[in-house]
Order: sequence, then structure tokens, then C-alpha cells
Amino acid sequence: MRMEQVTTPAQAKPPGQTVRRRHVYYIPGYDPFPPRRYRELYRCESTDQAKISGYRISQRPRKGDGPYGWHVRSEVEGMTTDAEITILEWSDIVKDSMQAGIAATYLLLAKTAWIYLSTGVLFRLFRLRVGPGIAAMYPVVMLLGQLAIALLAAGGVGWGLSLLMPIWLAYLLGLAVVPPILHGFRKIDGRFFVHYLLLDFAFTAKHKGRNPPELEARLDEFAARIGAALEDPTLDEVLVVGHSSGVHLSVSVLARVIRAGAATGHPRLGFLSLGHAVPMQSYLPQAQALRADLRYLSTRDELFWLDVTAPGDGCSYALCDPVSSSGAAPKEGKRWPVVISAAFTQSLTPETYRKYKRRYFRLHFQYLCAFDAPRDYDYFLITAGPLALADRYGARKSSASVSHACYLPADQRLP
Repeated sequence: MRMEQVTTPAQAKPPGQTVRRRHVYYIPGYDPFPPRRYRELYRCESTDQAKISGYRISQRPRKGDGPYGWHVRSEVEGMTTDAEITILEWSDIVKDSMQAGIAATYLLLAKTAWIYLSTGVLFRLFRLRVGPGIAAMYPVVMLLGQLAIALLAAGGVGWGLSLLMPIWLAYLLGLAVVPPILHGFRKIDGRFFVHYLLLDFAFTAKHKGRNPPELEARLDEFAARIGAALEDPTLDEVLVVGHSSGVHLSVSVLARVIRAGAATGHPRLGFLSLGHAVPMQSYLPQAQALRADLRYLSTRDELFWLDVTAPGDGCSYALCDPVSSSGAAPKEGKRWPVVISAAFTQSLTPETYRKYKRRYFRLHFQYLCAFDAPRDYDYFLITAGPLALADRYGARKSSASVSHACYLPADQRLP
């Protein structure tokens, strides 16, 4: 049975404050790195943002069992707010999917390219937004280019050896340089993200839009944790943050939470989706479950859903409504998401933007970082500040330039 919260004078909120205690659940994208990376990013960037914007923020580690997380305290205009941030980790699943050797990687390249091309998905994604389509083609072009370089080197070695031995043997021996060259390219993949991007797309495409069983089980665990937090009467808000491919995972998790009846109004439930790439999965032919979850969540009054992207982020479907663009918008009753832009070109100084303009993955993480001149988006005020997401953005309408276009075949759209 849910206990009613009793507010004592010590707990009373100052006028204008709607959150004193918040629990934030962060669902990352396809990321093999440990969750402590996110804590360090939060620590550094929140300190910078607080100095720029004139508030105070501090954090300390969380002790005890359970998922990795930390505590944050902010002081904004005399209002103190405590937040607990928990990383809902699936990096072990990501790591398992990244174990392919060189030969297996090129086989994945062929399989993934075939799925996106044979189903027509790649062409539809290009029509929706060119930037992410180019990102999808990038690993294909680069991996084939690396193979071409390795084969050219093998040809050169073979030509040299042909002066000393039969031509057929010389060129056969020359092929021995191909594996080391390709392994060398993989060792420096941290600079180019070629293998990483391919494996990300391959993971999404493997089941043609369905989540693998091990990920489905993990999403059930995430939903259970969030549902338990919504039973905590001392919390004012439970906020779920999904970034990149973590957005469509968050959609499925929150759909489960609400279907289970866990969201009953207090604590309030917020959903912040950042830099989404939802169509990369929702456009695949077997993504019916995701499209159903998108439709379901878009109509619910148990949560407030804010979607933030930026045209400067070439890895996201900037200002594309993830529900409408996936053919999941209902004919009536659609409420979410409110779609706004982080406007990198306006909220970063020209010097900062030029610094990161060609660092596409850094820009893709800018939503989690400090802004030189924040407009109406501040990640740290949202996750640690005194206002609930619904109070901060309740009067905000979607940006006028939001696209609701959908290029899915009619038989894949929800009726």
C-alpha cells in the first residue's frame, strides 16, 4: 500500500520550488564504457555550468549495493535540491556484441548493409534526415577503404616478391600483410569510430528491429527499478533520461512502467530524451513492438516527455518527432513529446562550436555538457534543480521547425 507523504516544516519547499528530492535514471546508448565515465563527465561539466550560470552544485559517491550512481546537491536562488543519479547499465551486453574479429566484422558489414538496403530502410532514413544517413554509410565506406588499402599494400608486396619467385606465389605471400594492416586500423578506431559505428548498427539490425532476448530481460529489470522508485513517498520526481539509442530503450521501459500501473501521480514522472536515433530501429520491419510503445507513451498523462535534439548533431534525427516520424502517431490524443532544440550554434560560443564542429561524437554528447550561453536547456538544472520537468517546460510548445514526416511504408505504420 502506498504511504501518503507527510510534509513537515523542515521539508517544506520555498515558493517556486517543486522538487526537493529527485531520483534520476540514466539509460545510455550503445556504449561499452563503464558507468563511472558518466559520473566524471557530470562532475566536470556541472561544475563548469554552475560557474557560467551562477548557481552551486556538488556531488558525492553513493555507497551500498545496486546499480552505479551518485548523489548531487544544488543550490539555486536559495532553493536546495537533492538528487540521486543511477546509471541503468547494459554495457556488458554491448561488450559481448563487440567481440567480432576482423573477418567477422566484414561479414557483419555485409549482413547489416543487406538488411538496411534490401528493406529500403536506408533510403527512407536519408529522406528523413541526411546527416544520420551519412553516419550510417560512414563505416561502410571506411571499412571498404581500409580493405582496399590493405589489398593495395598486398599487391605492392606481391609485386616486389615477384622479382624473386613465381608471380602466383609472390602475390599469395603478399596477402599475408592484409590481416596486420586491418588489425592496425582497428587499434586506432578510437580516433575514427568506424568499427564502433558498424557494430552499433549491426546490433540494431540483427533482429530487424526487435530487441535481443538478453536486452529485453534487462529492460524488464530497469522497469522494475523505476517502478519501485515511484513507490517512494519521499521523492518529488522520478526522471528518466535516455541518450542516443538509449532513447528508444527508455520508451520501451517507460511503457512497461505505466502499463504496470506504477505511475500514479506522486512522485511525478518525467522523461527527457536526448539526441535520439529512434528511426534507425523503428524503420526496421520487425520493430512493431517499439512503434506500439511509442504510440502508447505519446498519449499518456502519467508523464511529461521532453525531447531535445540539435541540428548540429549529425548523429541524431534533429527536430524529428520520434513518434510521428515512426508512423506511430495516433489519429487523436497525442500529447508527447514536446520537441525542442538545444541550438548548439546559439548556446555555444563561435569558438567552442568551431572546436567541436568536426568532432561529431563530442557534439553528440553535448546534451550532457555545459553550454557557454544556455538558453532554455540546462541539463544540470533539469536533473538537479528545484523544478520538475513538467514545471520547467509545461508551458513550452514544440519548436516550429519540428518535422512530423514519416517515410515508412503504409503497411508498417500503425493504423
